[in-house]
Amino acid sequence: MPEAMAPSRSIEPGVEPIVAPFPDTPTVALTRQLIALRSVTPHDGGCQALIAGRLAAIGFHCETVAAGGVTNLWARRGTARPVFVFAGHTDVVPTGPVERWRSDPFEPTLRDGWLYGRGAADMKTSIAAFVVAIEEFVAAHDDHRGSIALLITSDEEGPAIEGTVRVCELLQSRGEALDFCVVGEPSSSGVLGDTIKNGRRGTLSGKLVIAGIQGHIAYPHLARNPIHQMADAVAALTAIEWDRGNHFFPPTSFQVSNVHAGTGATNVIPGEALVDFNFRFSTESSVESLKERVHALLDARGLEYELAWTLGGRPFLTPEGSLSEALVASIRSVTGVTAELSTSGGTSDGRFISTICPQTIEFGPVNATIHKIDERVAVADIEPLKDVYRATLAALLTA
Repeated sequence: MPEAMAPSRSIEPGVEPIVAPFPDTPTVALTRQLIALRSVTPHDGGCQALIAGRLAAIGFHCETVAAGGVTNLWARRGTARPVFVFAGHTDVVPTGPVERWRSDPFEPTLRDGWLYGRGAADMKTSIAAFVVAIEEFVAAHDDHRGSIALLITSDEEGPAIEGTVRVCELLQSRGEALDFCVVGEPSSSGVLGDTIKNGRRGTLSGKLVIAGIQGHIAYPHLARNPIHQMADAVAALTAIEWDRGNHFFPPTSFQVSNVHAGTGATNVIPGEALVDFNFRFSTESSVESLKERVHALLDARGLEYELAWTLGGRPFLTPEGSLSEALVASIRSVTGVTAELSTSGGTSDGRFISTICPQTIEFGPVNATIHKIDERVAVADIEPLKDVYRATLAALLTA
């Protein structure tokens, strides 16, 4: 197993972990600075000011777009097309029980070839790699064609309603067209570069309340049990083939996440039953078609119900093209790995950016420890990640 992928060794009681000096590279140094800034969603913790200061020094015009306690950064160098955007988020998820971490989650620590800290993989390493890649690229190609931009939010890990979507709305209102976007989400699954995400499934949630008639459990003819009605409806919804997916997407999935019913007593038929469910859906289904089919099934059973819908995001797909080709070639040249295109996983801010940018792809570090205790990134992957970003810029913005 390569050193970059070697798992952390278990620490025996009384035995100190192997802590080594950090490699002296600009990307590692900036990653450490960002991890040390406490930016639990929706707070930015000063990360964007640090980034903006470095970008302004190389000719970027930087704007802060603040909304609802969320800080967003839009930074752009140049006015011409094509416009190449790096996108990501400075906010991180809460640490969980700090005492379970082997070191302070906001004190970047190097052990056994791994850089530990909250946000190390998701996604402060990517942001540091963005910035240093841009700095190196501009130093070598000051007269590059087109424009380079960064879209950074502090509201990706939270509700995601005042973050990237707001910047996209602003850009659209100003008529600023985007051509290429690389989102720095941790897309790699086993080794750096094995997977890039060229799309994501949509997410549509429903909160279904089925009304019954409360009564004594010994007199069911005087009541109507909503749990029985709910069970029949859920079984039918689970059995439906919503679509068969396509080359890039698996079939649409219907899943129940919560069921609530009952008064707490064992001899009472409840008056209502509540079901939370979710669709992760492909481009083969639409929001409208999914809603229509659910309502048709419930109505056909004569249920008395209320159903509230929440659309978390529509699916997006970037077909193979110049961005994916440049990124795959850059990964191969830097790491020797041939990347596969994938649409697996949950949602990301790519769902917003794709509405104004025809080629939107996600690529970043290995995602095995994201959101976990002892989140980490292999130090040996940090410079190659930056080199891939820089090579992709060169492929698309140099003649």
